[in-house]
Amino acid sequence: MTESGLKQKVARLRQAYAPHEHRPLGGYLVAMGTYATVTGALVGLVRATGRPVPERPAAGDVVLLSIATHKLSRLLSKDAITSPLRAPFTRYDHPIGSGEVMEQVRDQGSPTRHAVGELVSCPFCLAVWVATGLTGGLVLAPRLTRLVATALTAVAASDFLQMGYAVAQQAAEGGHHGGE
Repeated sequence: MTESGLKQKVARLRQAYAPHEHRPLGGYLVAMGTYATVTGALVGLVRATGRPVPERPAAGDVVLLSIATHKLSRLLSKDAITSPLRAPFTRYDHPIGSGEVMEQVRDQGSPTRHAVGELVSCPFCLAVWVATGLTGGLVLAPRLTRLVATALTAVAASDFLQMGYAVAQQAAEGGHHGGE
């Protein structure tokens, strides 16, 4: 198949996949390839260092990494302070409370830029990458990874306590104002 024939086939596939919307399939392929490369590098590093891979992760580690993954994914994808990291790929839209912002993916530029914008502004999408990194860290540097994950878990717990406190405070003020 010639290069122009392949390009036509890819264009038809893209059109058939999303006839009424632009979807950056090429960018998604780049993102998946990057993820596979990073994961492969982690596996290679584990093998090269001879670190033992646990047959079954400890339940405590799973819980710790789950909460840490949640927090780090939200911190990287939604926190106002980390918006400079996302700025090349997203555009500020509006605040969404608790120090978080909503951003829109930049459509101009390459399909890869668009795909990266979707990745870095979506905590669900980013969680796969974060969990992979933390899991690799658990094998390669378990003490440091547990320490970092503990700090992230403490921040996540603090977030929920802050939100619970704010709700309780609003309820108390609402109850106080309603009784006057």
